Amino acid sequence: MPNAELLRQLLAELARVGVDGDHMVAGLSSRSEEALRALRTLPDGAGAAAFLAELRNQGGSVHEDKGREEKSRGIA
Repeated sequence: MPNAELLRQLLAELARVGVDGDHMVAGLSSRSEEALRALRTLPDGAGAAAFLAELRNQGGSVHEDKGREEKSRGIA
């Protein structure tokens, strides 16, 4: 899938779920396909917390979580 189309779909799904795409996309470290898969499992308006939880459940990650894990292990 061309990158522009993938980004369009990702932003559309973020908006549908109620996540601000202008702020969320920059923080994702998972692949776009993984983010789309997680978003598509969520109901309309589920919000950012539900999206992040679903990413974690599916094995994706977010930069913030990595930083917290590293701090908890003394790597920062």
